[in-house]
Amino acid sequence: MSIKSEYKPLTIPKVTWDKKSLTNTYGVLVAQPLEPGFGITLGNALRRVLLGAVEGSAVTAVIIKGINNEFSSIPGVVEDAMQILLNIKQIVIYNKEGRPGQMTLKVTGAGIARVANIVADEHLELVNKDHVIATVATDGDLEITFFVESGRGYRIAQWPVGQALQEDGRIYLDAMFSPVRKVLFDVEKARVGREIDHDKLTLQIYTDGSESPADVLHYAISVLGSQLEHFLVLPKIPFNEISAAAVVEEDQDNAEQSTNDFALDPATIEFLLKPVDELELSARAHNCLVSSGKRRILDLVNMTEDEVLKLKNFGRKSLVEVKESMSTFNLSFGSNIRDEDIENYLKNKNKK
Repeated sequence: MSIKSEYKPLTIPKVTWDKKSLTNTYGVLVAQPLEPGFGITLGNALRRVLLGAVEGSAVTAVIIKGINNEFSSIPGVVEDAMQILLNIKQIVIYNKEGRPGQMTLKVTGAGIARVANIVADEHLELVNKDHVIATVATDGDLEITFFVESGRGYRIAQWPVGQALQEDGRIYLDAMFSPVRKVLFDVEKARVGREIDHDKLTLQIYTDGSESPADVLHYAISVLGSQLEHFLVLPKIPFNEISAAAVVEEDQDNAEQSTNDFALDPATIEFLLKPVDELELSARAHNCLVSSGKRRILDLVNMTEDEVLKLKNFGRKSLVEVKESMSTFNLSFGSNIRDEDIENYLKNKNKK
């Protein structure tokens, strides 16, 4: 396709995290409105990259004093080598620099060996410190050296070819490097003005705690964007600038519209007569509006921001929320829609 002088703008989505549920291991991201069909396209691509391409660190080999293979028993330790290795695979590591590193564990006498007992290199930080590695008896002695590497996705144990047993007793492990544990996405329809075929993408991200949902998403988007850049054979079309300019122009046109325009737009009036529930507000903002008698969207658009702030228990945070929701439908405060416009519309509608 040749470069054109003009392109149609794309819908610019608003991307927000649900701060109420956001933790270091779980996050919900909502992106809306998206171009029709883009919800599944972006959701599926992000899910695949999040699960398979995000970098992390894991234990890839160990040396357990007194044994040289994973099928041995360890004197003075309740668990056998296989169970200990399975426990080791579940250690969660945050690698500050992405470099390989080592960790050591030494437990003598009765006790439970946990991740908290491991001494790691300075650039390695252990996350799940309460995780149990092994149970040591009174006469037991457990000494383990861990080898940590960074990578992406899943990697099978890297045993040297032709060597079943290693001279130093090293045992190699399968490794799951990715800090992402699960990704779910859902696509719903979103309304933009009179158009109801846009998409709303909800993305749920679960991590092991070594990286936050926001960080892994940033990494995944960087990977995806870097790969897609190599498919460009012509200069990149600046859709962000084109779309942003279109939004500014549309806002100016809306500001210059007279109130009579609403009478000529049945779809808008139909929406204005609906309850404020259509704005999908938080329970606090919704209850404040309803208890103050502002039950319809029309009641809101005819108010000024100062009037809204004077409502009982209605704060500035709720005001920002309502404004953002209204802007999604190309609505704003202080519209001053005349009663006769609404009455004329209803009369004409009833005659049909």
